[in-house]
Amino acid sequence: MLRYIIKRILLIIPVLLGVSFLVFTIMFFTRGEPAYIILGANATEERIEEVNKELGLDKPFIVQYGTYMYKLIFKFDMGKSYITGQSISRQILERFPYTLRIGLISAVIAAFLGITLGVLAASHQYSLGDNISMFASLFFVSMPQFWLALTLVSIFANKLGLLPAIGVRTWKGYILPCAAMALSSMASIARQTRSSMLEVIRQDFIVTARAKGQSRTVILLKHALRNALFPIVTSIGELVSSSLMGALIVETIFSIQGLGTFVLSAINNRDYPAVLGSVIFTAFCFSICILITDIVYALIDPRIKSQYARKKKRGVAA
Repeated sequence: MLRYIIKRILLIIPVLLGVSFLVFTIMFFTRGEPAYIILGANATEERIEEVNKELGLDKPFIVQYGTYMYKLIFKFDMGKSYITGQSISRQILERFPYTLRIGLISAVIAAFLGITLGVLAASHQYSLGDNISMFASLFFVSMPQFWLALTLVSIFANKLGLLPAIGVRTWKGYILPCAAMALSSMASIARQTRSSMLEVIRQDFIVTARAKGQSRTVILLKHALRNALFPIVTSIGELVSSSLMGALIVETIFSIQGLGTFVLSAINNRDYPAVLGSVIFTAFCFSICILITDIVYALIDPRIKSQYARKKKRGVAA
């Protein structure tokens, strides 16, 4: 198991290096003249050369990339913003907790509700409850997230006045944005869970468990759900990744100063160091989510454990 985890961690390194090189290359050839962004359009040539020298922009591409990666790896320094002059690393770390809380809360709610609805629908196939749950899933998965968020604001904030429309100053501020993200994600998980459960409960070992007289709950949760978890885990892993990195719409509607609004502001202002740092940080978060998903695979699939155990035994025997 430890060998499997170490292998997955090592695979993250070339992915992040590739992402950083690709994004840095794109930024290098499309950013134009950063000095104009910092000094304005009326800056003199002498002043532009001074700023380029201060920022190291007068050096060759490979030197700039090597310097940037050295500072990023050993100092966690992503440079300074062209617009505010503040540390990009600090701004990302200040804003990311809001995005992380919204993403994790919405992912937990979506996973719990989606798996519950999916199991109930599969265990009562073609019943009224199955039809209602699948209709609700199809409805929410077809609904645009921004429209759902605006609808929730209109009902619960504007008309009923129960929840705040903007900001996350208190715990109530997280309810509407998390609900907007969770409902659409819940729908896809519910449909995936139902499909996987229906495939599993028709197999022979489920028939054997019923013949042994095991209860319906034990069969569904211990035997059927565990063997149906593989595609569900994949869906949940994708959900967490998209929740952490796809909260731009929700953060914009609810005026939350998270990572999504930070990236949008950086793009609009052509703040290239902020865009570069945000993309690399986002890629790192995505890689961590994939790593956790792979570890969960290993925990629920004994074949992965046995595969690496056999490799270890062969290595000892040799």
